[in-house]
Amino acid sequence: MHKQFFLVIGWLILSSILNICAADSLESIFSPGELSAAHKDFDERCDSCHDTSDKAKQDKLCLDCHDHKDVANDIRQHKGFHGRIKMPGQNACKQCHREHRGRSAIITALTIGSFDHSNTDFELKGEHLVLDCKTCHKQDMKYREAPSDCYSCHKKQDIHKGDLGKKCETCHVESSWKKSGFDHDKNTDFPLKGKHKQIDCQLCHINNEFKNAPKECFSCHNLNDVHGRRYGQKCQNCHVETEWKKIRFDHARDANYKLTGKHSTANCDSCHTGNLYKQKVSKLCVNCHRNDDEHKGKNGDKCQECHTTKGWGNSRFDHNKETDFPLTGQHKTVTCDSCHRGALDKKLPKDCYSCHQYNDPHTGKMGEDCAQCHNTQGWNKKIFFAHDITRFPLIGIHAVTACEECHITQDYKGTHIRCINCHESRDEHKGRLGEDCGYCHNPNSWSTWLFDHNRQTEFKLEGAHADIQCYSCHRTRTKNLKQSIANCASCHSGDDIHQGGFGQYCDRCHTTRDFKELNMLSNR
Repeated sequence: MHKQFFLVIGWLILSSILNICAADSLESIFSPGELSAAHKDFDERCDSCHDTSDKAKQDKLCLDCHDHKDVANDIRQHKGFHGRIKMPGQNACKQCHREHRGRSAIITALTIGSFDHSNTDFELKGEHLVLDCKTCHKQDMKYREAPSDCYSCHKKQDIHKGDLGKKCETCHVESSWKKSGFDHDKNTDFPLKGKHKQIDCQLCHINNEFKNAPKECFSCHNLNDVHGRRYGQKCQNCHVETEWKKIRFDHARDANYKLTGKHSTANCDSCHTGNLYKQKVSKLCVNCHRNDDEHKGKNGDKCQECHTTKGWGNSRFDHNKETDFPLTGQHKTVTCDSCHRGALDKKLPKDCYSCHQYNDPHTGKMGEDCAQCHNTQGWNKKIFFAHDITRFPLIGIHAVTACEECHITQDYKGTHIRCINCHESRDEHKGRLGEDCGYCHNPNSWSTWLFDHNRQTEFKLEGAHADIQCYSCHRTRTKNLKQSIANCASCHSGDDIHQGGFGQYCDRCHTTRDFKELNMLSNR
């Protein structure tokens, strides 16, 4: 029974094998899996890729394929990606390129995002690091076929139009087109110095003309020539590359005329108004500064006798030493023409009045000797005048009162000396006590006054008169206090019950103590 069972099983297995053999080849039966789409034509030709007699020949079979001759050359010459990588052991190709994984399998084990480009002959630097791979590796092009020279990629960007050749790396670097590695000093016969190091190439190389660029200064700078071509075309005779304003021309050495003071900062054209090489410039001051001569020629042509190159205001002429009229106070700051209105050699008077008579506020009434009161510090500075020698010595408050309080005009001689002339508007007595204020008051203060009616007048104040106010008697305005009437009736006529029947001399009967007190009754 068991024997028959195994015979049936064996017959079934043999039938299956015979059926498979009839349906497919032997390679298909023993294949580890379906080949990729690229190798599908070799499904039944295993020996095209596999040498079963010697596995060490596996890589050679891969490289002998018609598509991989360049790869084989790279490996032999140790260049390119395949020539640089080092795979241990045999069947190195197999470690990256795996087959028998189906038609849709990708047999190139390459991850673009993490690929290290330094394993190739073209290491990425500068701006190349951030470029998209497709910029250089075009579609339907093998990676190895991407050009490695600058010009192949950047031909359209070549502003030189090929005139400078195709070796862009001679001048440019990967970080930026504008940043050049070109050494102008070593690679040309025009070393760049000073400002030339900082300028853009286009300023000299117009329209990207590099081979025939001019070397003469004037060729580039003629538009900036402030001299209007009057100084010729040899800019380098005066100027240097550091800056236009800094010149190498030494005026003292090269022109025998040392520039000092303001001359050292003056523009060349200020003196050299014509052609630099044909016009001879005079060294005399007046030839350049005639139009600046504020003296209008009155002081002659020898400007240097008074002035220096530091400035017109810095005069070397010392009026104190070279004349017998020292300048002090305000005289130090006045212009020469204020006094010297004619020719400089014309002798001038030395007295004040000769110059100042036209601005004399006293109109000559104080004489012509201004120095009696004034000094050169200023008309109103430290005025000295001995007022005590006049008819009105200053004492008390008058000594510290400003002159203008009494001298309303500067006609000093016409000023009144009577008190009432100045103080009438402030007379509290309204003129009732006369015009001679000095009778009672003194210059120390209005409130400090003294008047003795009994001693200074003929009318002694006794009895009730001693306590009454002055204005009770002095009721009307008067020029002289002595002109006041001294009889009783002058004041008491309105109080006379006798209606004048007993005369005007009330004191014959009455006393000053009281009207009711009678002298005639008391004498009885």
